[in-house]
Amino acid sequence: MTGHASPVRSAVTRAGRAGRSGSGLTLPPLRQALAERRELSETRTRTQSPVAALRHYAKTSPGKLVGIMIVLSLALLVTGWYSASVLDDRTNTLQQMVDRTEPLAESAQVLYSSLSIADASANGAFLSGGLESPALRTRYSDAIATAATSLITSSGNLLEKSKETSAAEFTETRRDVETLAKNIPLYTGLVETARTNNRLGNPVGSAYLGVASTLMQQKILPAAQRIYDRRSAAISDPQQTLSTPPWGVYAALAVVIVALLATSRYLARRTRRRFNAGILTALAAILIGSVWLLASGLTSVAITHSARDNGANPLRDLTSARILTQQARSAETLSFVRRGDQAGLDRTFTLATLQIFRTLGKLQENLDDDAAVTPKQLGTTRDLLRQWTAADDDARAAIQSGDFSKAQKIIGTGASAKRYAALDADLVKGITDTRESFRTDINTAQRVIGYTGTGMFVIACFAALAVIGGLMPRIREYR
Repeated sequence: MTGHASPVRSAVTRAGRAGRSGSGLTLPPLRQALAERRELSETRTRTQSPVAALRHYAKTSPGKLVGIMIVLSLALLVTGWYSASVLDDRTNTLQQMVDRTEPLAESAQVLYSSLSIADASANGAFLSGGLESPALRTRYSDAIATAATSLITSSGNLLEKSKETSAAEFTETRRDVETLAKNIPLYTGLVETARTNNRLGNPVGSAYLGVASTLMQQKILPAAQRIYDRRSAAISDPQQTLSTPPWGVYAALAVVIVALLATSRYLARRTRRRFNAGILTALAAILIGSVWLLASGLTSVAITHSARDNGANPLRDLTSARILTQQARSAETLSFVRRGDQAGLDRTFTLATLQIFRTLGKLQENLDDDAAVTPKQLGTTRDLLRQWTAADDDARAAIQSGDFSKAQKIIGTGASAKRYAALDADLVKGITDTRESFRTDINTAQRVIGYTGTGMFVIACFAALAVIGGLMPRIREYR
């Protein structure tokens, strides 16, 4: 016999000779028999392949402990890495929302609102029939300047094709920005032409004003609205995810805790020791990390949920209400300047104010009492809207009776103008308060969860070291 069988045969031969070397029927001593058996087993193991030897070792008690140690350590490290990845991604999303996404949405909102204000102010300036008031002239100029500044800010950032922006969205945004850049100067040129003719007493001034307002309503404002809608969606979409707890991390931690408990029970039965210091240390660390994650994660989710319900959503609705207010005011003033198109402009005013009522009413029902803008404050805003529509009804009645002087006074500087201004100021205050509330909540949510990801990774690494430190002494006992 040759090959790997030779050492086995030699060992068996030596064992047989040792057995015959005794006297008569006397058995070999127990210690010598065990040593020879161990030598025979080790000789057979050495003759096997590495894979077979590893398979044989894995079935032994020390092999099982080594396997448990490796699996537990890797599970802890992977769980720590996964937790850090998920939580850091949430932190970065919250930080980006405050630093970039929300300011872009604010810039788009200011652009949209300023263009609406400019149109309403330009139309209102023609109520005097001659030289417009300095207040309206200043309001129009400031609105155009603000819109231009916001357009520069929006275009400078919106046209950066980031990984979150799809190719279609990037193309549409670029097209809308180009529409605004081309048509805003055209609009201001038409307004200046209308203003010049109005000062000279030429009736054609109202025609130029009508063309300018049509350009604003049909091309400029829709493009600004699309930009604003995309920016609002960029805030709302991540919040849907951020308002949901990180269930995957919780599930991974639960699996690790169950594995640590099972290992502790296995060691207690195998080694006759009730506790293992390393396993208990790792279990305590993971439990502490889980409590920390539950507290910070659920708190961050609750704050983000509040930022969405009491900040982002009211901000979008109030912005929409303010823009509708500007459009209603533009229709109101233009209906007096262009007296031949009363029905269409009156319909625009009525539809806009009804939409404002519905928007504010729905928002009033959904807001909490501790929100930045309370339901009581929205009730006051709706009262201001009712007063404005009542004043507009008086102006329309005066126009129908032929008292254009009275109607001009009501719309230009009287009750309608004052109540419109009060409503606009109230909406501006609501927009400012909800925006500050939104940013405060997002900042708080970011700070609450900010270091949890790094902390969970450190805790997981510590627990892996504790597992190794607790199992290595038990493994050495088998040598």
